[in-house]
This record gives sequence, structure tokens and C-alpha cells, in this order.
Amino acid sequence: MYRLISRRLDGGCYHLTTIWLFTFSDLKTIAAPQTIFGILNGFHAPIFEIATTSSITPGRMICTAFWTYINLLPFLIDNQRQPASVEEDRLNKPWRPMPSKRLAPQQAKTLMFLLYAVAFIASLRLGGLRQCISLMALGYWYNDRGGAANCFSRNFINACGFVCFASGALEVALGSILPVKPVLFKWLLVIGGVVFSTVQLQDMYDQAGDRACGRQTLPLLVGDGTSRWMTALPMLFWSFFGPWFWAAEASMWMLCTGTGLVIVSRTLTMRKVSDDKTTFKIWNAWMVFLYMLPIISHRRSN
Repeated sequence: MYRLISRRLDGGCYHLTTIWLFTFSDLKTIAAPQTIFGILNGFHAPIFEIATTSSITPGRMICTAFWTYINLLPFLIDNQRQPASVEEDRLNKPWRPMPSKRLAPQQAKTLMFLLYAVAFIASLRLGGLRQCISLMALGYWYNDRGGAANCFSRNFINACGFVCFASGALEVALGSILPVKPVLFKWLLVIGGVVFSTVQLQDMYDQAGDRACGRQTLPLLVGDGTSRWMTALPMLFWSFFGPWFWAAEASMWMLCTGTGLVIVSRTLTMRKVSDDKTTFKIWNAWMVFLYMLPIISHRRSN
């Protein structure tokens, strides 16, 4: 009996680890920042002209984190099970479930469909159903219809995905259908613009793997040096535009603009793979600072 329980516990831990490995690289990019966006902006929904009828409870926060994760997971499984992605991960991330053979391709496909069903049911119950369906469509385009092969469609899908995750997380945090209000719509457009024009920072350190699988990322399409300038200039613009958009106080100007300038400087002058990985981590922190801008603005106006 003890051995049976022990084997089942070991098996459960093995499968949970497999799930964790699918999402590990994207926790800092999607799961954590979008959950933070939903919860923090939910507390200050009136700044978006959204009336709230209930408070955001700890249970609602957990639901927000779960919604973000369960919608991200099947997309990542679909992405990482693709033959080109497996070959790329053998070079860059051999610890992922597919190159390390923790799952067979057919098992991954079955798990993906199962989790998409779970995501749909969860969104039906918790909120964010429109965003869930949109993410499924974007995932199909990205993973199965060549959307990831071209840098422009890749960035566009990433931008739409960020907007879907952000608005979906906010809807779940609020516990009601998210209305389309002008201020929120404009802010989501800004977030989409930021991602579309700067998310290729993640491609700077992945050039060897992208070249191996034939993916046309911006650094491979126009060259490393040119792509860095094409990323640094939008970063410079958004670092000033975000605080201006929300009429931020001096401390938030210093935080957002200062961090943005650090990213610009590192992008242009620090070009080792390890440097680019660190720069992208700073970019993820900078995105969270942007998400905080409306909150600080709302607190100051009260």
C-alpha cells in the first residue's frame, strides 16, 4: 500500500513538473505581469470609467491568476510540440518537456486539446470568455498557420495576445463583463503598441535557435545592429509617452523613463546572449511599471 501511494505521488509530481516546464520561460512575460495588471487595475477600475459592484477578494485574485495560467498553458503546449520548436529547444532549452522526451508529440496534442476545453469552461464560469476565444484563434494562427514565421505577424499576434490577457485578467478580477470604455480602450491600444514595437527584444538572445528553424525574426531579417535600433527608438518613445498619457508624478516618470533608458542603453551597447537575456527581464519589469501608471494617477487624483 505504501509503495502504491509512493508511486502515485512520484507520478503526480512528475506530471506537475512537466506542466511547470512548459510554462517556466513565460511566467515572467505573461502569467505574472498580466495577473498583476488585472488585480491592480481592478482595484482602481473607476479611472477607466468602470463602475464596480463588488470588491476584489483574495478568492477573486486566485481566480485571476488561474484564468491567466490556464489560458496560457495550452498555447505553450501547442507551440512547443511543433517540430520546428522542438528542434529549436534542443539548442536553447533542452530541459523543456518535448526535447527532453517527458511527453510524446501525440500526448502533448491530446493534453493541449483537453486544456483548451478546461480554459473555455473556466472562462465561461469566471469571465474572460471573449478573450479566451480570441486567444485560441491567435494561438491557432501563431502555431499552426505560420504566424510565428514572420516577424511582423509574430509581433502583431503577441500584441493582440497581451491585450487579450490583460483585459481578460481585468474582467475576471472585476467579476463582471468588461465594458468598452474610451480610456480603457486607448490604454489597451497603448499596451498593444508597446508590445508590437518592442517585444522583439526576446529574439535578440534566441538568434541561433531561430536561424536553425528558419524563423524570420527581426534580427535575422534586417541584421542584429539595425534591429537593435528599430527596438531602441520605440522603447525611447514609449518610456516618455506612458507617463505623459497618465500625467504621472515625478517619481513614476523617473521609474518608467529611467528604466526605459536603461533598456535602450543595454540594447544598443550590451550584445552578449547573457546581456540580452537580462535586458529582456528588465523589459518585463518595465511593463509592470507601465501597468502601475493608471493606479498611481488615480491615487493622486483622489
